Amino acid sequence: MTEHLLAPAGSLRRSVQLFQAFRVEQSDPDFFYSMLAEDSLRELGRWMNLDGATVVDVGGGPGYFADAFAAAGARYAGLDPDVGELTARGGVQVNTVRASGLELPLATGSVDLAYSSNVLEHVPAPETMAEEMVRVTRPGGTVVLSWTPWLSPWGGHETSPWHYLGGRRAADRYARTHGHRPKNDFGRTLFACSVGRMLAWVRQARAEGRVEVVEVLPRYHPRWATWVVRVPALREVVSWNAVIVLRKP
Repeated sequence: MTEHLLAPAGSLRRSVQLFQAFRVEQSDPDFFYSMLAEDSLRELGRWMNLDGATVVDVGGGPGYFADAFAAAGARYAGLDPDVGELTARGGVQVNTVRASGLELPLATGSVDLAYSSNVLEHVPAPETMAEEMVRVTRPGGTVVLSWTPWLSPWGGHETSPWHYLGGRRAADRYARTHGHRPKNDFGRTLFACSVGRMLAWVRQARAEGRVEVVEVLPRYHPRWATWVVRVPALREVVSWNAVIVLRKP
């Protein structure tokens, strides 16, 4: 895995570095996703010890996070329903299977960490995926959900910013312009998943004693700007990417 000189955690310089890398997500995915994985695992170190931990990466794709987790000493298993994603780097990574995040092929309470990066917006029932991740996590284990809220500037992915006029309209416009449907096709491979929607699920799961909330934050923001995720409406637009960290009691 390519190693990057990361700016200090929580700093404005880190945010600038990540947003600059984000600009080449499509043209240089190796650079962007390897940096994102490295930064994400540094963040994970705030919430748990990864050395020796058993991890399932829901929507792990071509293996950038697999490399990062292995470097951190974790025992890794990845899954993704998309063959194209699994083989994007030329071959399927070891300990990786094709499966759905809505029905994880894992025993209840079998992992120390259930992790997903930029996946919830790609499933029609994000609460179901979150429930599955909680189910497979052992008591005392950690669940991390990270996704792009629909109303963020990148909510429509490659159809942005036209998604603000409607997801289907944006996807149809993309198809007319490029001669093919977008990879992130609204209603098929891309869905509207808001911060408020997932926090409503968290509140219910916490009230029922199934999860404890560790942290909710905007993924790319400096520490002093994490407050934006607590403001309804504003958080849907400016969070850019939301993170929910849970502990299973």
